[in-house]
Amino acid sequence: MSKTTTADAAAERAAGKAKGPFFTEKKKSQFIDFLFVLPALLLLAVFTYYPVAKLVHISLTDWNLLNTEWNFVGLKNWKWLFTGTGAKYLWNSLKVTFLYSMGELFATIVGGMIFALLFKRMTKGFGAMRAIVFIPKYVAMSSCAVVFLWILNTDHGVLNYLLGLAGLPAVDWLNQKSTALLSVLITTSWRVYGYGMMIYLSAMMGISQQYYEAASLDGASKTEQFFKITLPLLSPTTLFLLVTTFLSSMKVFQSVDIMTSGGPSRATEVFVYLIYRYAMVDFRMDRAATSAVMFFIILLTITVATMRVSNGSVNYDS
Repeated sequence: MSKTTTADAAAERAAGKAKGPFFTEKKKSQFIDFLFVLPALLLLAVFTYYPVAKLVHISLTDWNLLNTEWNFVGLKNWKWLFTGTGAKYLWNSLKVTFLYSMGELFATIVGGMIFALLFKRMTKGFGAMRAIVFIPKYVAMSSCAVVFLWILNTDHGVLNYLLGLAGLPAVDWLNQKSTALLSVLITTSWRVYGYGMMIYLSAMMGISQQYYEAASLDGASKTEQFFKITLPLLSPTTLFLLVTTFLSSMKVFQSVDIMTSGGPSRATEVFVYLIYRYAMVDFRMDRAATSAVMFFIILLTITVATMRVSNGSVNYDS
């Protein structure tokens, strides 16, 4: 009996040694790493995940800032957003936001590429010109909007004064539907050319000159080198600018708020301004929350779709 007990105890000790201690050095290291990350996770939970969850909750209520009480109404606000009077404003704001985003994407990617090619030479003179193009990026959007309010003024604006010198009629840039969104886009695009230029320039500097030397030996022209070498190797940079610029342009607000307040006739009412109107003008926090959740879903869907579609066409070779 004692021999059996002794043998069992020895087997248990052997198994324990084989398994090792519960808190190994690796587990201790992982636990310490988790403790360092924990404050950041707590901040994300408090300032990101909780507000999103609260936003979804508000979208299921009838919270009106003019009333002290609110009730749970389920999907009533979502039904209003898609089938009620809110549907008209929803699709209009989506259309306006999309048009604006396409314009800013064109300015950033195409304009940035053109300026990068023009100012690619690393000389002091070209460095000064690059600085001049890039400086507007650091100018506050509110300041830019105020300046362009003066430039685009119908009666006393610089742009209409120049049109008058050329014998052309004055244009009411900010108060007619055909030019209001274009005017806002001009204001914001003025700031993004330099950003696109600097991103593309930094990527161009990383392309090995051996590709261009080999292409020159094969008789390829500068245009052929650009389309066969430069553009394919800049595809990761283009994808980066495409995603980041699209997301930032979809969230445009300041320029619209200062210059047009969404008018005329909602011609410049982008999605973020629509949310602002529901919350701060109509005092309907429930409708504002519903629109905000919808906006989040749209941005998330487009971002994931863009990354998936672009994954197979992006060249990450150095």
